[in-house]
Amino acid sequence: MTSMADFKEKVVKVNGREVCPHDEFCGGCIYQEIPYEEQLKIKEKEVLTLLENKGIAPESLDKIEGCPSLYGYRNKMEYTFGDFVKDGDMTLGMHRKKSFMSIVTVNQCQLVVDDFNKILTATLEFCGSKGYKAHNKKSHRGLMRNLIIRRGVYTKQIIVNIVTTSDDTDEGVFFDEAGFAEMICSLDLENTVVGVLRTINDSLADAVIPQEIRTIYGVDYYMEEILGLKFKVSAFSFFQTNVEAVERLYREAIDLIEDFSGKTVFDLYCGTGTISQIMALKAKKVIGVELVEEAVEAAKENARENGLENCHFIAGDVFEVLDKVAEKPDVIVVDPPRVGIQPKALDKIIAYGVKEILYISCNPKTLAENLKYFDYYGYKCKYLKPFDNFPMTKHVETIVLLSKLDSKKYISVELPMDDMDLTSAESKATYKQIQNYVLE
Repeated sequence: MTSMADFKEKVVKVNGREVCPHDEFCGGCIYQEIPYEEQLKIKEKEVLTLLENKGIAPESLDKIEGCPSLYGYRNKMEYTFGDFVKDGDMTLGMHRKKSFMSIVTVNQCQLVVDDFNKILTATLEFCGSKGYKAHNKKSHRGLMRNLIIRRGVYTKQIIVNIVTTSDDTDEGVFFDEAGFAEMICSLDLENTVVGVLRTINDSLADAVIPQEIRTIYGVDYYMEEILGLKFKVSAFSFFQTNVEAVERLYREAIDLIEDFSGKTVFDLYCGTGTISQIMALKAKKVIGVELVEEAVEAAKENARENGLENCHFIAGDVFEVLDKVAEKPDVIVVDPPRVGIQPKALDKIIAYGVKEILYISCNPKTLAENLKYFDYYGYKCKYLKPFDNFPMTKHVETIVLLSKLDSKKYISVELPMDDMDLTSAESKATYKQIQNYVLE
């Protein structure tokens, strides 16, 4: 294995630019000092090792697919206000490596377009000039909590969402909404700001919880396009972070299903219904299930916008929703969160007995665990391919086609209940064939 010292000599030549100046403290890009081809090998090996440890051997395996763009590919960033050292100047950015309390200002991040860095820098300066304080995770005092920026890659639209606590009337601390919106709109950007929002979050949890969302300029969404379809993405809707890469992944994943025509498809953990609507162009009917109600409403609106009447979305937990759906699927697509699919939901999915299940994974560890479960119940891994949609980071995605009872390798044996004497049974199939059938 090449040493890290050797890697550093190759960085500029192989990856095309200098190492990020935030590398020493920011924990986001753990692989940026490694040439990209080596990054791909590391990620591919991780997926295959996890599968091997679970006894999963794909019948067909493709090499990992690299990312179309190594830099500037993220269309969303969620930054946190804080300080780098206790009681130091206010910072805005990412958590420091191995430190929950320390925040690193990342105004030269290479994973985003430069407009994000400009907005971050201007926001930090604006808040500093107003004397605003960062929200303290222990004392729960301080106005400023987060900055969220989202961008339409093909539409070049940006929405900026500043997250604060409520104004403190007793202390006389008020966030200048109009001034902030004016400042953001005055920036010299390549993309167009279509909305500036303020989210109120007084929760004690260290998370962005939108207790109230105010639109202080423009609209509360941006538009995006994927594979010819239009999508309206609201402030807190889940949407793929790397649009260019996910187009390629979705295209290859859908092509694994030979024919959608006349089929009913279940798209479980569907988010805003991106892949649901792409499949609806070919399938008889697509039913998407998603836990987040806001994402489901966005999916419904997007389907109407795209003129898709055969695409339906249901809000709720997959385990509970499947009990209420009368239709039976011909194909099931699953795109679960990083925690994977829980056993109770797996049992429901397996019980349908569909011939093909398409699994899109964002976490190889939970993927391997789920595939082991599927394998036990007769679903074999027919095809697997990893994708690197997030260069320089540890994340890797994978598409898997699962198939049940391949007709080329299994025989069908009929055993009528009134015809169970051994002699009669043997006239239809050998005892060994019956034994193998029962075992399968």
